[in-house]
Amino acid sequence: MSNLASAHAPLFDPLRLDGKAWPVKALFVLLGTGFLALSSQISVPMVPVPVTMQTFAITMIGVIYGWRLGVATVLTWLTEAMLGLPVLANGAGGLAHFAGPTAGYLAAFPLVAGIAGWLAQRGWTGDRVVLSFSAHFAANMLCLAVGAAWLATLIGFEQAIALGAAPFVLGAVLKSALAAAVLKAVQRYVQKPTDLL
Repeated sequence: MSNLASAHAPLFDPLRLDGKAWPVKALFVLLGTGFLALSSQISVPMVPVPVTMQTFAITMIGVIYGWRLGVATVLTWLTEAMLGLPVLANGAGGLAHFAGPTAGYLAAFPLVAGIAGWLAQRGWTGDRVVLSFSAHFAANMLCLAVGAAWLATLIGFEQAIALGAAPFVLGAVLKSALAAAVLKAVQRYVQKPTDLL
């Protein structure tokens, strides 16, 4: 029985959220939406889509919270945005962003958190730096693919690739490398008490 339980336990749970009660998880969801809102304000204006730290925050939440709670956190943050709260890039909010050039990227965000978290729970994180980078990069590329696909319906395929995907690939590499480095440090920090026993 214990073997069965351990087979389904997440490999990476630095906040020990898996065993927490729902009120505690709800608090972390709210904290996560705050982190996403703050990361959205770190942006470089570009047309038609700005470069932000959103995908870094989204993949990190997916990994650290686990894919289920990570997806719930991103969906809550998107709901806040739909309600008009200024939680998107440059303090934006409202339903218009879910129909304009950024709509595809916004729709991809829960998938991004889910994939990064799902891969992390299968060991693609922490000390496995190459796999960790690959998980974040794959999630980022999925975001670019979905975002550019929607953008193509508005401005055409070639323009969508030129303006909505290609300029963001280097950022995806850098954010994925940063995420892998941070998670390696988190893994070492989490393991310290165990190593001392």
